[in-house]
Amino acid sequence: MAEQKYPEWVWHNGKIVPWADATVHVMSHSLQYGSAVFEGIRCYKTPKGGAIFRLAAHMKRLYNSARIYDMPLPFTIEQTTAACHEILKKNGFDQAYLRPCAFRGLGGFGISADTPVSMTIAGWPMGPYLGPEALKQGITACVSSWQRFAPNTIPAGAKAAGNYLSGQLIAREARQRGFGEGIALASTGLISEGAGENVFLVIDGALHTAPISAALLNGITRDSIITLARDHGITVVERDLPREYLYLADEIFMCGTAAEVTPIRAIDNKQVGNGEGGPVTRKIQDLFFGLFDGRTEDKWGWLEAL
Repeated sequence: MAEQKYPEWVWHNGKIVPWADATVHVMSHSLQYGSAVFEGIRCYKTPKGGAIFRLAAHMKRLYNSARIYDMPLPFTIEQTTAACHEILKKNGFDQAYLRPCAFRGLGGFGISADTPVSMTIAGWPMGPYLGPEALKQGITACVSSWQRFAPNTIPAGAKAAGNYLSGQLIAREARQRGFGEGIALASTGLISEGAGENVFLVIDGALHTAPISAALLNGITRDSIITLARDHGITVVERDLPREYLYLADEIFMCGTAAEVTPIRAIDNKQVGNGEGGPVTRKIQDLFFGLFDGRTEDKWGWLEAL
């Protein structure tokens, strides 16, 4: 395995420090109990220079996630927004993945202990999350044996570190079975989401996706795709979706900050459509990536220049 090359600088508790110096104690509450909230944000290289995609929406969700978990953040949303710009510039990145994170640090040892809250923001270059050919050729997927958490157990609307234990089980099972990614059902037995991605089905030219009540994260890329599709005359339906619709859909794709817009060419070894990603998926890809090369007008002010 090739040695991982890390960026030079990290924003840590209000200061930019060398990557190796951004450390926490091994007994930090977040390490012991998963008490952290975070965001994944992309900065794209555009004809006008680097631009962060939907930074304000990501920052709002970060602070909302912290609010759900009663985690008072030590910096204002304006300060962390500015820090996202600062760390990208310091590292010389005009295209990167950003990871702001807030977490409970070293303090009391009890599960409900009040501890100091720390914040970090890192950024690093990232290509297609599911592989360099995934955007064109699509991936294979399977329905996981692991369900997503039931309502009123763990809040799916918070982007919290502990939630991703579920995603790890789903993703690792899929890889072990030879698939590119897993899709989980909700406790109702209806379609929820992927390990870390939202899912869209194309049926008779319309986009169908599960509602946020289906134990899924209300993804910002998901919202962007719904907005772009409706703006270009594509019908979008948020509805309960039984598992078998995965085998009946004309096209299926996953989306997320990391996954962007990735076609699914087969599920549970059953080919989806033509097995290559259909015309609606390609249209959504064109609209989405067009935001960053100038082909799609940014009517909503989603791109924030560095």
